[in-house]
Amino acid sequence: MTARTPETGEPPDKIVSEPGGEAGKFGALAGEWWDPDGAFRPLHAMTPCRLRYAVRQIAAQHGRDPDAPRALEGLRILDIGCGGGLLCEPMARLGATVTGADPDARTVAAARRHARGAGLDIDYRVAETETLRDAGETFDAILNMEVVEHAPRPQDFLTACAALLRPGGIMIVSTLNRTLASRLFAIVGAEYILRWLPVGTHDWSKFVTPDELRAMLRKAGIDPVDCIGFVFNPLRRDWGLDPRRTEVNYAVAGVSPEE
Repeated sequence: MTARTPETGEPPDKIVSEPGGEAGKFGALAGEWWDPDGAFRPLHAMTPCRLRYAVRQIAAQHGRDPDAPRALEGLRILDIGCGGGLLCEPMARLGATVTGADPDARTVAAARRHARGAGLDIDYRVAETETLRDAGETFDAILNMEVVEHAPRPQDFLTACAALLRPGGIMIVSTLNRTLASRLFAIVGAEYILRWLPVGTHDWSKFVTPDELRAMLRKAGIDPVDCIGFVFNPLRRDWGLDPRRTEVNYAVAGVSPEE
């Protein structure tokens, strides 16, 4: 019998890993995860910006110095939809105990190979969020980066994620805003003109506004505490942080209540 969620009566939310599913799209490109000029070039370009924001928020929540060489020492961090490990590896270097979960076996295999080559001990798993939740796993911080817009039922997905946070833990959720700017830049520009991403990577109708994301986090029991925009500078060809510029890429940080 297929399990059903209590909220909707539907099967548990999954980022489907079959060849035609969402994760399957990325799994087919597993060999390119660590090629800075390959299919994941936009993520490589964004990684320093995303990492800077995530480390700053996690360090602040847990009373750490974000500039310390081992700023995340002793913290258990989960990267949901970790892909090839672009964020897992720097988090591990900062001292965190890192678990990377992705539903596609090809992607996880690529992440494991790269971590071994880098001499890093990262717990990569072929797993859905619900699998970790049902096993009773908990974490001090969760990275939920560019995943929610691929979830068939975002609320169910975020609720499952929230169950993995320890009291006082923090989750960083980054995604794409549903605006005209995001349609032009993230789909028309990135997929069709610049060819930064394979055509069909994104479905604009699944993009989530900041207000919608904050509302879903609150419903999941998470208190949103910060919102930031990731902004591309075409002259420098790099990414920066701006709380006033959330019209395309942005992130919300939310915390789990203390017991």
